[in-house]
Amino acid sequence: MLRIDRSIYDQIVAHARRDHPDEACGVVAGPEGSDRPERFVEMINAERSPTFYRFDSLEQLRVWREMDDRDEVPVVIYHSHTATEAYPSRTDISYASEPGAHYVLVSTREADSVEFRSYRIIDGEVTEEPVEITETSGDQ
Repeated sequence: MLRIDRSIYDQIVAHARRDHPDEACGVVAGPEGSDRPERFVEMINAERSPTFYRFDSLEQLRVWREMDDRDEVPVVIYHSHTATEAYPSRTDISYASEPGAHYVLVSTREADSVEFRSYRIIDGEVTEEPVEITETSGDQ
């Protein structure tokens, strides 16, 4: 199960809507070993495409080094689908290289509704998981 704070959920959805009609992408980092998504990191879709995303390699290197320096891992890796459901494509599955991450997809195909789904993708096997949106606590 993915437990995600409402404020981070809102930031992911806002990023997806803002970048539409191109796919949006990014990560939510959290303390190593915690499975807690805490630090939202919006990234640039180097492809600037409505059908594909790719992290900019220099930005990804910088973000992953920053996570290492902070003893963090990518708890959530997210991107949007602009014209299809929030389900991983074959390309998404082939690029899923973080077995511990929750892969979140947001579909922006409908302007008046949010389709926000999370998956585990390990060795090409896709498993959808429930998403629990929690309210911000006072210490965040």
